[in-house]
Amino acid sequence: MDWPRHPWESSPVSEQRLPEEETISAAPRRQRRRARRGEGAALREEILQAAERLLIETGDQEAVSIRAVAEAVGVTSPSIYLHFADKNELVFAVCERGFARFDALQEEAAARSDDPLESLLLRGRAYIKFGLENPEQYRVLFMTKPSRTPDSWTPDTIAGISAFGHLVEAVQRCMDSGALRPGDPVVFAIGCWSSAHGITSLLLSHPQFPWPDRDAVIDHILLAPIDGLRPK
Repeated sequence: MDWPRHPWESSPVSEQRLPEEETISAAPRRQRRRARRGEGAALREEILQAAERLLIETGDQEAVSIRAVAEAVGVTSPSIYLHFADKNELVFAVCERGFARFDALQEEAAARSDDPLESLLLRGRAYIKFGLENPEQYRVLFMTKPSRTPDSWTPDTIAGISAFGHLVEAVQRCMDSGALRPGDPVVFAIGCWSSAHGITSLLLSHPQFPWPDRDAVIDHILLAPIDGLRPK
C-alpha cells in the first residue's frame, strides 16, 4: 500500500511554523455586501471553507489566522468572531468537518472481511491511512495540547470522531467469535486505539526517520495487541 507523503517532509521543522503576526494571508480582500437576515449560516459555511483551504494549502494550523480567513471571505475580523469564539474553535470546527467521513471509512474498510480479526486489522489500517492523508487535521484533533482544546470538545465529542464506539463493537465481535479471549472490550479497544494513534503520530511527527517498510511496521503495531489477547 502506498502511504501518503507529507508536504513538509523536505523542510526543517523550524521553517514550518509561522508566528501569528506573520501568518500567510489569502488573496486580496474582496468586497462583500452586507448579509441579509437569515444568511448567517451561509457566512459561517464560507468562513469554514476559507479556513479549510488555508489549512490544506499551508499544512500548518499556525498559518491560519483570523485576519487571513477574513480577507479570503471578504469580511472584517470581528465578523468571524460572531461565529467562532477564537481561532482554536474555528480550526477545530474545520477539522471536525474533515473527519466527518472518518467513521464511515473505517466501517467500509472493516466490512471487506467477514473474519472478525481481519476486519479489526482492516479498521486499524483505515484509521492510520486517513490520519496520514489528513495530517494537519489529525494533529489538531488528536495531538493538540489540552489547554488549546475548545471547551465545547467534550470526551463524547472526541470518542465520536475517533469512531471509538464502533471499535468497541468490533472487539466484542472478536471475543464473541472466540478469536480473542474474554475480557473488557473497552479496555482492549483503548489498546487498539493507542497502537493506531501511536504509529500515526510517529509517522506524522518524524517523517525523516529511516522507517523500514511502512506496511510491515503498521501491521506489526496493529497485530501486537491482538496477538497478546488470542486464546491460549
